[in-house]
Parts: sequence; structure tokens; C-alpha cells
Amino acid sequence: MTSRLVEKQRRHVAVMSAIAVKVAFERGIVPAFEASTDFDLSFVWQPTTVLMRQIGEGDRADVVVAIDDSMDRLASDRIIEPRTRAKIARASLGVAVRKGAPHPDISTVEAFRDALVNAKGVAYSTGGASGIYFTGLISRLGVSDKLAAVTIPAGFTAEKLVTGEADLAIQQMSELISVPGVEIVGPFPDEVQLATNFSAAMFKGPRNEGGAAAFLQALVSKTAHEAYEAAGLVSRLNHPAS
Repeated sequence: MTSRLVEKQRRHVAVMSAIAVKVAFERGIVPAFEASTDFDLSFVWQPTTVLMRQIGEGDRADVVVAIDDSMDRLASDRIIEPRTRAKIARASLGVAVRKGAPHPDISTVEAFRDALVNAKGVAYSTGGASGIYFTGLISRLGVSDKLAAVTIPAGFTAEKLVTGEADLAIQQMSELISVPGVEIVGPFPDEVQLATNFSAAMFKGPRNEGGAAAFLQALVSKTAHEAYEAAGLVSRLNHPAS
């Protein structure tokens, strides 16, 4: 019994990850990794802001995936192994509607602003990096008090499209695409766009160092590159300076 438990722990790799990469992981990277190795994976999926709070409270795993700024802090605080850090993908903010619904014009800042004001409900998250940025953006655009806001603390905003509570959803496009039954209208106009870079790294003192190292290698593989691109992300693997 004890030997089987030790073997199970040896094979298990725990990951704390930002939800922006969830589709890429679940539809491509994780199945390929588990099929080609003896390791199995478990995930804590949260916005990076929530992950950082959990890590600050002492939560740990084998691998963490987070935005670059947060990863910088984790390295400075000696919580991760900097030598293992890998750039993986970039996410951009976008707008989604329920499948089959009309796509509003968001090609310019003015059109984007009008689309927000004219929507019967605009869903966004108050807890994630995208929602925090969007809250500031609608203030700068002067529409904070004109928006029919449908807010959630965390999670996938596009779920509010499916329930009919909102007709526009705001989030990183890789998160919007996670929800069945919705369509991506497009990215924010360039003038108000916020691109977010994601990296992965090993925690210091992981329970499964070998499994963590193997998974980090999988995150910079050709399979991973294809998975990022298919999931609405921009792969950073062919752009080492990004």
C-alpha cells in the first residue's frame, strides 16, 4: 500500500495556472503530455490575481503559470526557480456574443465605445487582470455610468451570454473561446488593447521535480505552439525576445 502511494505521488504533477491558457492546455497540451509520459496532472485554475493571493497565503504546487509581472514578483521573492522559467503565450482582450447573435462594430475606439453603451448587458470579471484593466478603460472612455454591467468576481464571462444575462462579454479571447455556444467578435481596437504575456516556472522545492521539469518541456514543444495558436493565443515560442 505504501509503495503504491509513493508511486502515485511520484507520477502526480500539480499545477497552479491562469485560466487564459486553459483551452490550449486541455485541448492539446495536457492530453499529449499524459499520453506520452507516466505523469498525470491536476490543476488549480484561477485568474493570476487570485493565484498570487493563494500563493501569498502559502499555497504551492509543482508548476505555476502566470502573467510575466507576477512571475517577476515570484522570482524576486524566491518562490519559483528562475532557471526554469519559460515564456509560453500572449493573450489579447476581445469581445464575444452568443452564437448566432449580430456582431457589433468594434473596429475603432468610437465604435467600440458605442457598442458597449448600446449593449443590454456587458459581462466582465472584476477579479482578473482583464477585468481590472477594463474597469479603468470604461472610466477613461467616460461610459462607466452608461454601461449595463454584468460583473462576476472570477471565471468565464462568456457564460453570461449563454444564460442570456448579457449580450456582450469582455475577457481575454482565449478565455472567451473556452465557453461553448459563443462567437468571438474580435479584439479590442489597437489603441485600447492590452496584451498579456504568460510564463511558466517550477516552484522552489516541488514535490515532483522530475514531473514538473517534464511538463515545462511540454509547454515549449511544437504541440504546445500549435495548441496556443488554436486557442486564441499568440505563441511566444518562436519569438524569444517577446
